[in-house]
Amino acid sequence: MMPNKHNNDSENLICDIVCVHPDVVRTYSDQILSLDRATELADLFKTLGDPTRIRIMDALAKSEFCVCDLAELLDLSQSATSHQLRVLRNSNLVKYRRDGKMVYYSLQDNHVQELYRQGLEHIDE
Repeated sequence: MMPNKHNNDSENLICDIVCVHPDVVRTYSDQILSLDRATELADLFKTLGDPTRIRIMDALAKSEFCVCDLAELLDLSQSATSHQLRVLRNSNLVKYRRDGKMVYYSLQDNHVQELYRQGLEHIDE
């Protein structure tokens, strides 16, 4: 029988006895994220937890877009698009540049592009 990669057991899988391994705990105790860093990372994942923002990231992974074109492409109002871009910008996921009366958005950097790409790879496994 092939193991199921998505285990649907409702059983609570925990150790049958309490047996702390001090050497393991000691080895990794100074390598665990601080609560502040964990909160920052959780906030980033919360930002990415919205389908509209993911669709915006998908578009920006392909090209730079002005707000008007992005709104049209995703069938959103300019106001909704602008709001979602502000959330992404506040999380340093996207950046903008002004060209006259136009504002163009793109992904912040290659790290964001890679985070997006790896997320897609993960769900395609």
